[in-house]
Amino acid sequence: MEIRIQFVQVPKSDAVESFAIRKLLKMAEKYEWLLKADVFYKLEPDTKGKGKICEIRLSLPGPRIFAVSNEESFEAATDESIRDVEKQLRKRKNVIKPYL
Repeated sequence: MEIRIQFVQVPKSDAVESFAIRKLLKMAEKYEWLLKADVFYKLEPDTKGKGKICEIRLSLPGPRIFAVSNEESFEAATDESIRDVEKQLRKRKNVIKPYL
């Protein structure tokens, strides 16, 4: 699986990048039909203390899967987006039929 991580108007963080790669590679082992993952980190001013956004877009056979979360840290936002994506992947796995 190809993984692309972009920091949109945010300074690049190697720790956040390695955290996301580790989580996505673990998911790729479980769902071997994943083709590509695009991860975007953005910063949005928010008065409630949140504002760190993580968007994950997965390419796979069929429609793309997308999740976005807004949390207090990029790691928490990444975890939340990964959970949302995995939920969608479980549903998709139940629908996919093996063709012989």
